Amino acid sequence: MEIDAIDRKILRSVQRDISRPLEYLAETVRLSRNAVWRRLKSLEHHGYIDKKVALLNPQKLGNDLLVFIQVRTNEHDAARCDRFAVAVKRIPQILSAHCMTGDLDYLIKARVKNVEEYDSLYQNLTRQISLNDVSARFVMESLKDTTELLFNLQEIEKHKANHNRNLSTP
Repeated sequence: MEIDAIDRKILRSVQRDISRPLEYLAETVRLSRNAVWRRLKSLEHHGYIDKKVALLNPQKLGNDLLVFIQVRTNEHDAARCDRFAVAVKRIPQILSAHCMTGDLDYLIKARVKNVEEYDSLYQNLTRQISLNDVSARFVMESLKDTTELLFNLQEIEKHKANHNRNLSTP
C-alpha cells in the first residue's frame, strides 16, 4: 500500500487522539468524512494501525509505582525463553517485557500499587521460573512518557520495498 501525505497526517492525528470525531479529522486533512473513514480502514487493514485503546491514568487507579525490572538468567536456550515469555504474560502488572543485548537478559516494565505489590509480583515471577539475578529500579518522576511514534513513512515504504525485493530474490 502506498502512503501519501494525507495518510501521514491521519496517522499523526489518530496516534495523538483516536477519540476525535471523523468530522474533525476530515477538516484537518481537507477530505470528506467518508474518504477519511475509508483511508482509516485501509490503514488498519494494512497494519499501520495495530489497535485502538484508551490510555488510563495509573495514579487515579491506584497504580502509583512504575518499576523497571532487570533480569539476568543462567540459561539461554529457546525453551527457557519460551517459559519466561509465558510467565511474564501471566502477570497483569507487567506492561512490557523485552529480551535485551549485553549483560542484561530481560527488561520488564511494570505498574504496581506499592512496594508490597512489587514484592508479590517478584515472588510470583520467581515461582514460575528460576532467575539468576533480579534488580528493580523504581521511578521517582517521569519526565516524558508518550505513546506517539516519530515516523517517516517514506523510509518505511523504502524499507518495505527492499524487504519485498529480498524476498523475491532466489
